[in-house]
Amino acid sequence: MTITGIICGALLGFVMQRGRFCLTGGFRDMYLAKDNRIFYALLIAIAVQSVGVFALIGAGAFEYSASQLPLFSVIIGAFIFGIGIILAGGCATGTWYRAGEGLIGSWIALAMYMLMAAIMKSGPLASFTTAVRKPVVGTDSIADTFGINVWFIVIPFVALVAFIIYRELKKPKVKIPQLKPKKTGLAHILFEKRWNPFVTALLIGLIATLAWPLSAASGRIFGLGITTPSANILQYLVSGNVDLINWGVFLVLGIFLGSLFGAKMSGEFRVRVPDAKTSVRSALGGLLMGFGASLAGGCSIGNGLVMTAMMTWSGWIALVFMILGTWTASYFVFVRPGKQRAAASTAVNA
Repeated sequence: MTITGIICGALLGFVMQRGRFCLTGGFRDMYLAKDNRIFYALLIAIAVQSVGVFALIGAGAFEYSASQLPLFSVIIGAFIFGIGIILAGGCATGTWYRAGEGLIGSWIALAMYMLMAAIMKSGPLASFTTAVRKPVVGTDSIADTFGINVWFIVIPFVALVAFIIYRELKKPKVKIPQLKPKKTGLAHILFEKRWNPFVTALLIGLIATLAWPLSAASGRIFGLGITTPSANILQYLVSGNVDLINWGVFLVLGIFLGSLFGAKMSGEFRVRVPDAKTSVRSALGGLLMGFGASLAGGCSIGNGLVMTAMMTWSGWIALVFMILGTWTASYFVFVRPGKQRAAASTAVNA
């Protein structure tokens, strides 16, 4: 359990760090820069995982059945989580891998995220979380809702993603200036060359697929997950209850180690201390992330990558409201201050 969890997490952390796979930045850029490439990359990872996991389920590797849909908590939680990741400067997984790069602001956000997730799942707000997630509106499975085989959803989705990527690849390429390479061969590819986000997403989809059988072998029937394992670490540290240490805990620790390795080998590791304003914003973002993810039943990975691949209502609804949350926060953090500065400058020059 220890070895496979750490290996899977380390692979994910390394690939996300070297591929600069940041969903927070991707969702933000959809609004600010009208750039959808990271969102399209996420769709690739979802499609790869969906095909892989349902093939494994079909082969009898493990069993999985969707639960009920807590619609209200998913909408509210995902929206709040989206606001939180803009303030924190990274989503749950992004915070783990940015912490491995030496960003103290990510350490602050991570600590607050773990604290609030623990409070919401087993602390003073556990009953509140249960009450909010209690009302359900039916099965969470999209396929079961319509009474069809899940492959009737997966195959058209994969075809749609393939069409989108084909159109993206047909567009003229923008040449990005790069420094003269200092490494050669595999070292250049792994630790220096800029990774294509679509290739990075393909690798993340394969790792997400691999996570299912590895996790199932330990008795945990789920794929990648960040929020509950992060909360478990804090709960273990204060209670000493070893039952809280499962495959998911080793997964998130592996993400940190994989990112640290990638950052060190590529020369991107550097301890960066934020100013007071950024520190406070990171702390608030971490708290909102833990609060929102606990209500929504998952973060950008648990809902946005895994539950979407499982073709559940909660995954896709959470993804939509998560994106709306990032756009709302982006307006108040980036757009509105810019307009106010422009208006003030115009008034001075008038």
